[in-house]
Formats: sequence, structure tokens, C-alpha cells
Amino acid sequence: MVLYLHPPQIEVEASVRRALQEDLTPLGDLTAALVPAEAKARGVLAARQDGVLAGTACATEAFRQIDATIAVTWEVAEGEKIEAGQVLARLEGPLATVLTAERTALNYLSHLSGIATVVAHWVAEAAGGAVVWDTRKTTPGLRALEKAAVRAGGGANHRANLSDWVMLKDNHLTGTDISSAVAQAKQKWPGRTVHVECDSPEQAQEATAAGADALLLDNMTPAVVKECVAAAQAFEQQHGRRPLLEASGGITFEVLAEYAATGVDCISSGSLTNSAPALDIGLDL
Repeated sequence: MVLYLHPPQIEVEASVRRALQEDLTPLGDLTAALVPAEAKARGVLAARQDGVLAGTACATEAFRQIDATIAVTWEVAEGEKIEAGQVLARLEGPLATVLTAERTALNYLSHLSGIATVVAHWVAEAAGGAVVWDTRKTTPGLRALEKAAVRAGGGANHRANLSDWVMLKDNHLTGTDISSAVAQAKQKWPGRTVHVECDSPEQAQEATAAGADALLLDNMTPAVVKECVAAAQAFEQQHGRRPLLEASGGITFEVLAEYAATGVDCISSGSLTNSAPALDIGLDL
């Protein structure tokens, strides 16, 4: 098991607990209560579409929290490519509790595998020209799980939350300027990354000179992004450092390759997490 592809176990357990509570409050699974207690089930989790698998820890935890006697054996690892019709896992246990956990487990698998699949497409399209980044545009309460799915798809994570690093957007600069804000951020939070959103090459140059660690080149055309990359490289030749460069804002899959070819370090998009369609995965008993 590649641990860094999985979300923290404490997040998995808490999320699954909330999901099951949502599904079982207040009277439990009324229909499963009609199933004979002695009935046993064997089944497989199977892919209905090609994609990339994610959410295995959550699915396993859903079955465990309902009934620890349900045995789940994965045949495909987190982050691996899957094909329609492929068996992903085999499970065995009491029929009633398998049925109770089924939908919660599949919800996690389908949603998170959908994210991983979209990210994998973006990574392939970028072809190593830039790292594919996610954003904070995640489902409330599911950020750690969705960001893990991004990693499973071959992408990388932007900041996890507002405490991770300082990110100065245009609204944060009300009543001040980039240079002053960067200096204040570095004084107040030494050791933290200072990331500055830039709407123009001029702002990018100011942020670079001010010592920003990273720049978000926002809503720029590929030609303007390339201009900012050249300026950062020239600054590095003179000063021995340059900020990390991120392109973002309105970048779709159709223009991704063009942006990746500009020399920018990272390309981010909220669509990776907030617009990914679910991957069709089912349970066959």
C-alpha cells in the first residue's frame, strides 16, 4: 500500500462515520432487517467504466464500521488504472450488513475514482510540462479525501487550508500593495510560503522582486504566461532565485497542453475536484 496516496486514517474514519450516520438515522436499515440473519454473501466490487481507482480506504472502512466480520480483499491498488468489467475487490460476509454498507462504500469509490480519473487525464495531457495542482474548491468536509484522490490520479496538492501558507489575492491587497504585503507576511509568518496572485506581468515582477515564494498567474493567456516565465528566469540569472510559477483561472482541458508548454511550474484547476463526474463502480453478489 502506497501510504501517501491515501487520506489520513483519522479523516477516513470520521468521514465514513458521518456518512453512515446520515444513512442510518434514526432507525437503521429497515430493509436489511428483513434479510435472514444466517444469510451469507460473496461478491465483487467491479468497474463499469475505465478509469483510475481511488477511495479504497473509505470503502473498506464503510464495511468495517457496519460489520467488522465482512472481509474485503482488494485486487487493485489505490491509484492504479482500471478497465470496465474488471474485478476491483472481493468481499464476503453476512448478507444483511453487506447490503447496509454497500451504497456508502460505492459512493466513496465512485466519487473519488471519478476525481482520480479526471486528474490522470490532465496529467497525461500536460505530458510532464507542468505539475497538475488541485485547489480548495472541494466538497465541504471531504477535502482530505478529495485531495488524496488527486494524488491517486498523479496530480499534486495545492495548500490544504488557510493555515498552510499565506496566499495574497487581489482582495487581500485592499489598502496596501504587493511589496508591503509580502514583507509583512514574511515578518509575521517566517518560514511560511508566501504566494501572490498576479493579474499582469507588472504585478508578477513586483511580487518576484519583493521575495514572494510563488506566483499565481491568474487568467493570463499562454503568451502572457510565457512572458512571465521569461521574466522569472531572467531574475533568477541575476539574483539566484525565482518564485514557483502557477497558471490558473479559466484553464480547461482543451487548452491545457498549450499552457503546459509555456514553462510554468504548475497548472491548477478547481474543476478537478468540484466538477469531476463519478466513475461507475458496482457491487455484484
